[in-house]
Amino acid sequence: MQRERPEIHPLWTAAELSHYLGVPVQTLYQWKWLGQGPPVHKIGRHLRYDPSEVRAWIAGSRSEVA
Repeated sequence: MQRERPEIHPLWTAAELSHYLGVPVQTLYQWKWLGQGPPVHKIGRHLRYDPSEVRAWIAGSRSEVA
């Protein structure tokens, strides 16, 4: 009997998320410092972002434009 292995999705770096969102990397660092922006995971001294959490953050932060 074989066990199914969970699919592992790679985490995004700040540079990759910056490109995805179209904002400077410095903005991501400011958001983290201010407690804003998408959820961030600190792995050692590196910041990483889970793509599914980023998409959920985007979906939850949509506001109606007049």
